Amino acid sequence: MVFDPQLAEIRFGSGLSPTLAPVTSTDVMLARLQGPDRAADHFPIAKTDEILALVRVFAKLRKLNRSKRTTPEAKLAEKAFKRFRREYLQQRDLWFRQLLLRHVTTQDGFRERLTLFWADHFTAKGKNRAMRPLAYGYVESAIRPNITGRFEDLLIAALTNPLMLHYLDQFRSRGENSALSRRQGGRGGLNENLAREVLELHTLGVDGPYGQKDVRQLAELFTGLSYGVEKGFVFDQRMAEPGAETVLGRVYGGAEPALAPVLQVLRDLARHPATAAHIAQKLAVHFTQDQPDPDLVADLTSAYRDSGGDLLEVYTALLSHATSWQPELRNVKPPFDFLASACRGLGVAPALLAGWEPKQIRRGFIAPLKLMGQDWQSPVGPDGWAEADAAWITPQGLSARLRWAMAAPQRLVEPLPDPLGFAQQCLGARANPGVQFVASAAETRGEALGLVLCSPAFQRR
Repeated sequence: MVFDPQLAEIRFGSGLSPTLAPVTSTDVMLARLQGPDRAADHFPIAKTDEILALVRVFAKLRKLNRSKRTTPEAKLAEKAFKRFRREYLQQRDLWFRQLLLRHVTTQDGFRERLTLFWADHFTAKGKNRAMRPLAYGYVESAIRPNITGRFEDLLIAALTNPLMLHYLDQFRSRGENSALSRRQGGRGGLNENLAREVLELHTLGVDGPYGQKDVRQLAELFTGLSYGVEKGFVFDQRMAEPGAETVLGRVYGGAEPALAPVLQVLRDLARHPATAAHIAQKLAVHFTQDQPDPDLVADLTSAYRDSGGDLLEVYTALLSHATSWQPELRNVKPPFDFLASACRGLGVAPALLAGWEPKQIRRGFIAPLKLMGQDWQSPVGPDGWAEADAAWITPQGLSARLRWAMAAPQRLVEPLPDPLGFAQQCLGARANPGVQFVASAAETRGEALGLVLCSPAFQRR
């Protein structure tokens, strides 16, 4: 393996920066990953409990507004609710700004990339206005703190977070013989969404060694997993199916419903050989190419299996493999990564972004992301964003990238940097003759910067 500091920032981080020196070794990358989370400290985002408190206020004001509709206080109640709703939803834009600033300023880009990867692996989103902002707290509470531990702990944190239980309707699932179903004459029913996604997406993989019977038994075992906006995650015994369940040939639980068997099945699924292979394949695709080297996948699988799912061991294997350092840039950057690395490469001043209002954030970043094909925090399904390059190389997506690249630098940096120097700074040794030509031959400095940002060399990692 030949370590390349520039490639380390491009492939495993948030891109090269004119003000931050590239990382010097894989040991430093791993050490920073285990050290203080300075980017999160500098640019904080609310956690799940903080946002649930806002959800409670949202619900209270909405209820008050509805109850006052035919009274003299109707206008005041409506005005109070609408003002809070507007400010609450605008807060999402400010948290997006914080996330972007982390990528622009961090010296620990590998952490940022892994956080995005695992947040996508465990995709969850709010399905109504009150719950949508919780996506930020979900990542801060369940994903980001657990990316350097064991996969089983990350799995449990994600699946017991209120947002996941809301997104996959687990909080509605109840056992046929549960106390609540018996008391209500059989109302309600079992929901298999969470169980199916745990097996198919989160652990064993779509081709894993499980069948429909395992899905149903796991769904029955999961009954009781729920949440409340007052308490957060809860295990509600009233909704849980009594008795034992059999998943992949192993029996879990007993006469009385309890949380412990649920946690045990998740730990067993996390340690399954099929999970090791599934996670290894996904990491290899994400950080190298759509069709990764089988030897790399095998090494990652072995590291996962031999360590019992210790993610740091898997990352060490990833960074130690020669295939990870092939000089050719293969993977197309998803839209967010493109925008973040562009801001980082341009050396956008944190103070400038920190001064942007919610409307500017929406117009400058969130709306363009949607046009590029990445409706931020709103993927179509629980399988998250596509990894395949073809998903991002579309006429509409490329057109949106070009329009943003041509206009954004003039709003983000002043004075505009020298295009040739910019190309060499943000691409390093990958500023090939073609890129250097467009950087020097364009009619205006703004056009030259836009062409560099749209070049294949910058669009890939």
